[in-house]
Amino acid sequence: MPAVMTPGAPPISGDTVYVQPKKRGRVAYWLLLPGMLWLFIFFVIPLFSLFVTSLQEPLGATPSAGYGPGFRFANYTDALTTYTPEFIRSFVYAGLATVLCLVISFPLAYFIAFKAGRWRNILLVLVVAPFFCSFLIRTYAWKTILADDGFITSFFNALNVLPDDRILATPIAVVFGLTYNFLPFMVLPLYASLERIDPRLIEAAADLYAKPWTGLRKVTVPLAMPGIVAGTLLTFIPSAGDFINSALLGSPRTRMVGNVIESQFSRDAYPTAAALSFSLMAVILVFVFVYIRRAGTEELV
Repeated sequence: MPAVMTPGAPPISGDTVYVQPKKRGRVAYWLLLPGMLWLFIFFVIPLFSLFVTSLQEPLGATPSAGYGPGFRFANYTDALTTYTPEFIRSFVYAGLATVLCLVISFPLAYFIAFKAGRWRNILLVLVVAPFFCSFLIRTYAWKTILADDGFITSFFNALNVLPDDRILATPIAVVFGLTYNFLPFMVLPLYASLERIDPRLIEAAADLYAKPWTGLRKVTVPLAMPGIVAGTLLTFIPSAGDFINSALLGSPRTRMVGNVIESQFSRDAYPTAAALSFSLMAVILVFVFVYIRRAGTEELV
């Protein structure tokens, strides 16, 4: 019987049959082409345009005079120096909202994944139900609920726990709005991660005399870490750039960088707005890579 010889193999004596390996088809690359074209048109080109806009030079003393092409990197230093408090405030509010979402979502996702039984699908529908309503309408609704003469404010005023005797137009309202609006972005990744955990691993921890809290900390949380990382990123990133919650539930003292960007675009100060947008994106991108590496889930990137 003749031997089969493949490329790279040492020669053998006797009759040999050379087998040409199959060439990799190009179908996969053609299937990727529409997605890559979409990303190039709607992501790469706008991103490049944003960067070019951030370097434009003013043609006059006022924004109404317009801007022209240039390489004015001072737009970045001026914008970051002027709006440093808004930058810091955005990350603080987004961080607080992310922590609150995680604290609320983990028990909820755990219950849906392991304890809900036949009610699981109904609970998941209730989690995503707010998405059927406009983001703006939901925020306006909370503006009414948290009004100074509303039940919630009156209740906490009776307990004397509000520093300004109100919730609306305070950082509390802004963080609360961010937490509410982005809560589903935390619940769903956590549920998807917890639902894939083999229950026998949790039972094995109990069989080895691990207390429930120890089993949660040593078994469940590490296995759910990809969902935790994904949920925190999906919550933190849009929260840091949000401006609706601060505009409707906050005050000028609670302005975030998103409000500054919106106002700069409204005033036709395009280079400043573009510089702030590009800087915010760059800071968030660095944070994402550092966070993923520290969390030990590099496969997410």
